[in-house]
Amino acid sequence: MQDWNTRTKMVHAGTRRSQYGEVSEAIFLTQGFVYDTAEQAQDRFIQTGDDEFIYARYGNPTVRMFEERIAALEGAEDAFATASGMAAVSGALISMLKAGDHVVSSRALFGSCLYILEEILTRFGVEVTYVDGLDLDAWAAAIRPDTKAIFLEGISNPTLEVIDLRAVSELAHAVGALVLVDNVFATPIFQRSLDLGADVVIYSATKHIDGQGRVLGGVILGTKDFIRKTVEPYLKHTGGSMSPFSAWVLLKGMETLDLRCRAQAATALDVATALDGHPKLARVIYPGLESHPQHALAMTQMDCGGTMLSIDVSGGKEAAFSVLNALKICTISNNLGDAKSIVTHPATTTHQRLSEAQRETLGITPGMIRISCGLEDSRDLIADFIAALDTI
Repeated sequence: MQDWNTRTKMVHAGTRRSQYGEVSEAIFLTQGFVYDTAEQAQDRFIQTGDDEFIYARYGNPTVRMFEERIAALEGAEDAFATASGMAAVSGALISMLKAGDHVVSSRALFGSCLYILEEILTRFGVEVTYVDGLDLDAWAAAIRPDTKAIFLEGISNPTLEVIDLRAVSELAHAVGALVLVDNVFATPIFQRSLDLGADVVIYSATKHIDGQGRVLGGVILGTKDFIRKTVEPYLKHTGGSMSPFSAWVLLKGMETLDLRCRAQAATALDVATALDGHPKLARVIYPGLESHPQHALAMTQMDCGGTMLSIDVSGGKEAAFSVLNALKICTISNNLGDAKSIVTHPATTTHQRLSEAQRETLGITPGMIRISCGLEDSRDLIADFIAALDTI
């Protein structure tokens, strides 16, 4: 399997077949498992084998298929699937940290990730230092000999800043800190974060991996030791595990993941190119455009610019709302990575809990619209945006 290419892995990796020889992966909708003897039950609780299960909160055959398939794609030793992307973020961080530990994080993060760092971790005595993710000198100054973890988004939400993952990882590893990367915007198709130096990769599988608006899910990927000795004990006892039905939906989504992401990224480049320089836009932010400040870095870390872009509408919130309300094809929602193109106003939705000063520091303006490009024809999307901009 290691020699297979991505699309082949996404169809076949991790497949388990029952005695019935089904073609499609089976959904094992069971909360528990039975044992032939009391001795077998005792042995399984002492040490669970690779294809043995105890309780759905600990593991499930359908969930295990998803974990093995996404691990094969990412090039990770192991994975633990969670109920949502935020269960993955919180589980990865909380399972490895204790009171007195120090974390360094990029400042540009999704609102819920900031909540975990600002409210949850600090409540239990973890010290968190925030830096401008683009400033390597700031990372170097913030990372201390006792730093335990580095947390960042490979591409920030929604301003699409691209952090030099190799350089930050080198700084972290010099003091023995683990690097945890939320890789949702870059996708597992376009960026291999483990190859760039990350130790742990986190996804909201709700996004591109499902990519069709059906289920919640998340996954943590890393070494077998980290997943089974650090993450698993925490998550199996606190209940953040993925449901078998969600795992089955995600397995089906992975079969077309490479095809969908590449088509969506091609559309994103078309839309960004067409809108770049539009007189009613202050800027177009897309890593695939040469005008992006980290374009060169993005092209060394990723296969392409990705599926996401942001536009800054001149005229602020009122003008941005006018554009959002005039769009005929794009759906207003706070999700992303979907087959349907989705638009979001971050300042009033995903990042509304931040203060105005925080949003200003991060570059989240009142006129910013985040665009997740779907599978529609790019010509239709471009016409839709241009017509909506004409309403201002």
